[in-house]
Formats: sequence, structure tokens, C-alpha cells
Amino acid sequence: MAKQLELPGDEVLEEAAECLRVMAHPVRLKMVNILMQGEFAVHEIAELCRTSANQTCEHLRLLKGHGLLSSERRGRTVYYRIMSPRLPRLIECIAAHCES
Repeated sequence: MAKQLELPGDEVLEEAAECLRVMAHPVRLKMVNILMQGEFAVHEIAELCRTSANQTCEHLRLLKGHGLLSSERRGRTVYYRIMSPRLPRLIECIAAHCES
């Protein structure tokens, strides 16, 4: 007699795998950690991450394209913030399991 297992649905697993794939970059992890502390302009994020404005924009566009961040333009400056309520929990989980 086979034991009945409770497993997440395939759609949930696909979504989780995609989120993990997108987050699987040290710069993007750092950006999300920064944004967990509030809203920041692209140039501020670039400076804190020590990346070029172009690299920063590419990372932010990817995160936004997957629904993890939102942005708002004010004049010539674009500000980013966390949009996904699940993202801070993911970062906290990673930090808890990866600290030495």
C-alpha cells in the first residue's frame, strides 16, 4: 500500500523554481536586501552594489519583469521598491540557512 504524499502542485513548483532562478545572482540578492530597507533610486542602488548604472538597470528590469519589484519615475529619477510580499520571506530564509 503506497503512502499518500502531500506535494505542491506543478504550477507552484514551476513558479518557485523561476523565482529562485531569477534570484540566483549575488548582485540581485544584494539589491533585494537593500530594497527591504525602503525605496531607493537606481543611482543609489548602483552605488551601494558597486555596479554600473547599466548593469544595475538590467538586474532591476529582470526583477521587475518577474513581478518582484515595482518602480516609479519622478522627474528623471526612477525609484524601486519591493512589490512581492513573499520576497522578504525568501531573503530571510536564505539568510537563516546560509549564515556560517
